Amino acid sequence: MTSPAGSSRRRQRSTRVVVAVLLLLVAALAVAGSAVAGSWLAVTVAGGVAVLLGATATKITHSELLESRREAARDRAVQAQSFRELDGRRAAEGVEFAADMQGQIAKRDATVSRLERRLSDAAQELAEARRSLTDVEERLDVSQRETARLGDRLGEAEERAAQAVVRVAELEVEVDMLTAQWEAAEAALDKQMRRGA
Repeated sequence: MTSPAGSSRRRQRSTRVVVAVLLLLVAALAVAGSAVAGSWLAVTVAGGVAVLLGATATKITHSELLESRREAARDRAVQAQSFRELDGRRAAEGVEFAADMQGQIAKRDATVSRLERRLSDAAQELAEARRSLTDVEERLDVSQRETARLGDRLGEAEERAAQAVVRVAELEVEVDMLTAQWEAAEAALDKQMRRGA
């Protein structure tokens, strides 16, 4: 948006340009009028006046040009200042964003490190559990082999015990028979001794 002062300056500049154009037209008319009159003196005076009016129009146009350049420079300076302020805000926002991102990265790195430590601990626990499981499986295998061996020995012992029971029964029968024979022999011997006495 243009300010009222800026619009009045623009109108003033437009007036300056119009005045310069009018001066050039007056000079052209003076030269043309003096040429029509045909007097050398009038043509010379008209030419001098035309040069002065042209110089004045050039000066007016030059001052207009300088003023427009000054105003453009002021506008560029104001724009540069606003860009500098905007750039400063954006730089501050960039620094704040970078700090925020670094904080988030640091938090994520800490989380990743913590999870890696937990994963490493879990891997160690898993390795220990596997070693323990392997040890238990080996002991179970040894125990099963020992159980099988003891079962075989128990079977053999039970078979020997059954044979021993049978043998004890046989021996008891033999002892009974021998005892009966012994008692019969003693009785016979007693009998003979009584007869001989």
